[in-house]
Amino acid sequence: MSVRAAAACLPLSRRGVRAAEQFWRGASLLSVRGLNVQATTEQAGKLKSIDDLPGPSWPRTLYWLFARGYAEKAHLLQCLQKNLYGPIWRSRFGPFDIVNVASPDLIAQVIQQEGRYPVRVELAHWKEYRDLRGQAYGLHVDTGPEWSRMRSVLNPKMLKLQEVSAYAPVIHLVVGDLLRRVEFLRSRSHDGSTVSDLAAELYKFGFEGISSILFETRLGCLEEQIPQDTKRFIAAVNDMLTLSDIVILFPRWTRSVLPFWGRFVQAWDDLYYVAKKLVDRRVAEIEAQVGSTEPSEGLYLTYLLASDKMSRAEVYISVTELMLGGVDTTSNTLSWALYQLARDRRTQDLLFSEVSSVCPNKQEPSRDDLNRMPYLKAVIKETLRLYPVVHGNGRFVSENEVIVDNYWFPKKTQFHLCNYAACHDEAEFRNPEEFIPERWLEVETPSSRSNRATPGFYQHHPYSFIPFGVGVRACVGRRVAEMEMFFALSRLVQNYTVEPEPGAPVVEPKTRTLLVPSKPINLRFLPRT
Repeated sequence: MSVRAAAACLPLSRRGVRAAEQFWRGASLLSVRGLNVQATTEQAGKLKSIDDLPGPSWPRTLYWLFARGYAEKAHLLQCLQKNLYGPIWRSRFGPFDIVNVASPDLIAQVIQQEGRYPVRVELAHWKEYRDLRGQAYGLHVDTGPEWSRMRSVLNPKMLKLQEVSAYAPVIHLVVGDLLRRVEFLRSRSHDGSTVSDLAAELYKFGFEGISSILFETRLGCLEEQIPQDTKRFIAAVNDMLTLSDIVILFPRWTRSVLPFWGRFVQAWDDLYYVAKKLVDRRVAEIEAQVGSTEPSEGLYLTYLLASDKMSRAEVYISVTELMLGGVDTTSNTLSWALYQLARDRRTQDLLFSEVSSVCPNKQEPSRDDLNRMPYLKAVIKETLRLYPVVHGNGRFVSENEVIVDNYWFPKKTQFHLCNYAACHDEAEFRNPEEFIPERWLEVETPSSRSNRATPGFYQHHPYSFIPFGVGVRACVGRRVAEMEMFFALSRLVQNYTVEPEPGAPVVEPKTRTLLVPSKPINLRFLPRT
C-alpha cells in the first residue's frame, strides 16, 4: 500500500484528506510501507543517520530540567527545542535515546511506517512487575500478535458508537451524582458558591464513571464518605503512575538500594487486589444468575467475561489498564474547559444557548442530542488542543527501518511525537494560545469573521491535532471519554453559570506525566433560574 493510499484509509474529514493528499504528493517518501530491505539499504546510503541529528547535550538537558524548571514544563520544552533545533532532533537522558518529531508532516511520516504491531514505548518495569507476580501482560506490555488479539476483543464495545451508546444511562447516573456533589460543596463553601480544587472533584467523577462501565459497580467516589477499598484504589493509581516515571530512570541493580521499586510494587499490588476483587464479585453475581430465571445482563465486564478469546488473568489486567487511561482524560479536560468558560462569558453563553435549545428545561441530553451540539464538541476539541492530556506520544518502531524527512533510522528507534508543539503551532492554528472553539466549526459566526479572512483558519494538517492518538494504537476508550465529557459539561452548563473565584490567579499547566493544573482551580457555580 502506498503512503497516500494508507493516508486515505484514515478516518479524516474531507478537508483533512485533501491536506493529507497535498502533503504526500510533495513528499519524497512515495511508498514507505512498500520498501523492501534492499531498497531501504540503498536509500539509507544517501540519507543522514540519527548521529547527524541536532539536539541538546546531557549537561544542557540537565540545566533545562532542573535549573530552568522544565522538569514540570516538559510540554514547553518541546516548543523551546523545536525553535532551537528544528522540527526533528535527538535527545538523550539517562537510559533514553529519543528522536523527537514536532511537525504534523513528520508525525505523519512516523505513523505511516509504524508497522502492523506498533509499540508506544517499552515498559520494561511494568513487565518486570508482571513477571514477578505471574500476571498476564495486558495491552501496555504485550506486543505483536498477542497484543493485536487482545485489542481486537477490547475494541468493539469501546469504539463503536452504537455499542457505546448503551453506556449513556449509567453515565447520566454518575453525572447526577456529580451535580449533587457540586451542590454539597457549594453549601459548605465560605460564600455558598465556590467549589475549591475542581480538578480533584472531577477526578473522582472520572474514576466513578469509567469504573461503573468497566467493573459494572459503583465505587462511591462522589459520596461524602468514600469507602476504604475505593480510597485504596484511587491512592494506588496515583502512586503507581507517579512512581512509574521514577523507577524507569534507575537501573535494576538499584532495586534493593532505593525505595522506589518497593513502593512501585506495593502500588501495583494494591491496584491489582482491588481490581481483581471487583471482577471476582461480578463473576459470582453472573454465576448466581445462571441458575435463576433472570438473564445475566451487564456492560463491558460481562462482555469480556463471556468472551472465549481472553483468559480471566487477561481480563483482570485489561480492565485495570483501561481504567488507568480513562480517568485523567475526562477529569483534566473538564477542569480546563470549565476554567476557560468561567473566564470567557461570551463562549459560555453561546454554549448554554446551544444546549438549552436542544434540551430545554434541563432535559438530559441523549446520545442523538449530542449530534445537534456542534459548539459543545468544539469546546471540548479546543480544550484538548490547548491542554492535550498527553503532551507527547511514543512510537517504538520495532518492525521496520524508518525514513523521516531526510534521515534513515534502524529498527527499534524510539520516537517521541510532540503533540503539544504540533497543536500550538501558529502555522497550523491562528492565535494558538487563545481559546477559540469557533475554529472547529464549519459555520461562520460573528466572533470568528475577522479570523475567517486569514486563509487556513479552519484548515489544519490532520496530524496537528491527535489528542487520542491515531492508528491502531489510538486510545481504546476515546468514545466513552467523549460521551462522559459531553454529558457532564452540558448538564453543568444547564444548571450553573460558572465564574472565577474573585482574585483567582491565572492557572498554567504543568507536566506530571500528564498535563495537569499547576495550582487548584477554584470556581463559583451560580444556579441558573
